[in-house]
Amino acid sequence: MSKRAVDAVFQALFLLSDLRYLLRETAPRHDLDEAQKARAATTLEKVKRQIATLEEELIR
Repeated sequence: MSKRAVDAVFQALFLLSDLRYLLRETAPRHDLDEAQKARAATTLEKVKRQIATLEEELIR
């Protein structure tokens, strides 16, 4: 496994931890306000980029 793939795994995990924190902030109903929705969307896009990097590195 390349260093780039390993870095992508850890970065994705950190980003998912950020989402987990957001969900904990909004528990129990998880009603996100507009700022929280924007933050979640940005974080999810970053996670998708890390997954794309993993696909490139591991499935090529």
